[in-house]
Amino acid sequence: MVLIYANPRNWAHPMHLEAPEALAMSERERDELTAQSDELMGELFEVGELIGGEALTAPANTRTVRVRDGVPATTDGPFIEAKEHLAGYFLLDCVSMERATEIAALLPDARFGTVEVRPLLGSSDSDEEQGR
Repeated sequence: MVLIYANPRNWAHPMHLEAPEALAMSERERDELTAQSDELMGELFEVGELIGGEALTAPANTRTVRVRDGVPATTDGPFIEAKEHLAGYFLLDCVSMERATEIAALLPDARFGTVEVRPLLGSSDSDEEQGR
């Protein structure tokens, strides 16, 4: 899974176009970046590596739930105070962690924010990491 993190001050999708560095680009450069991103998504979908993905709403819309001693406590807002929050994800089906990392590096979000690659529990990469 590729997890995309972004600063909530610029929350809109696609996130990479809201980054200050992208906003400093010309409109033509931003259009080219969007076209490259769209082409990448199309290629990944075509070859079966892109299974799906979703953008998430702003962290302000978060509801956090904790149950302690059988009593649920619900608060509005994210669990942690952070500069960047989970903005969305792509679920990939790749032959290796290295391939997923290559794909993550091609995402515009990696240029302007933070992209994390994490195997799903039970995948061959996660089993190897845990010594199974």
